[in-house]
Amino acid sequence: MAPPGITEHYHLDVVATEIGNNRNAFTRFVLVGSRAELPEPTGADKTSMIIELPDDDAGRLLEMLEQFATSCVNLSLIESRPIGDSLGRYRFVIDVEGHILDERVADALLDLKRFSPNVIFLGSYPRADKLATAVTPRYGNDVFVETCDWLRAITTNEPSATTNEPSAPER
Repeated sequence: MAPPGITEHYHLDVVATEIGNNRNAFTRFVLVGSRAELPEPTGADKTSMIIELPDDDAGRLLEMLEQFATSCVNLSLIESRPIGDSLGRYRFVIDVEGHILDERVADALLDLKRFSPNVIFLGSYPRADKLATAVTPRYGNDVFVETCDWLRAITTNEPSATTNEPSAPER
């Protein structure tokens, strides 16, 4: 099997065409190599990762999925694979909508790193279908930045731009 137009570049004989039974199906090709520079976010990105559950206790898969849900990160793929070191231990190959430089995706990855003994970041890249990621406004980048600024203001005793509260008097 090869992509359309391949015969324009290589001397190949086409044996059959239209071999797929699902016109909406597509094949992904991934370039694997040493760590490359992270591409800039496009607004229509995916991020791929591998995550291991910490143990075989009931509810661990739900706990992992909650890390995505609380940051409003949508999964587009989740596949389980046994780790092989003991019965009941799994790792998950996961694709999410968004780029690691999107605050909500970064927030979810930070939570996953605390939860899981092993999180492997595979990369962020433009989606093949070029569809922009829809994000609920309360989970936009600016909201994550504002909440971080709010917390920083509380912990450093500075006025917060988001609450307009004066800082506490010095003692």
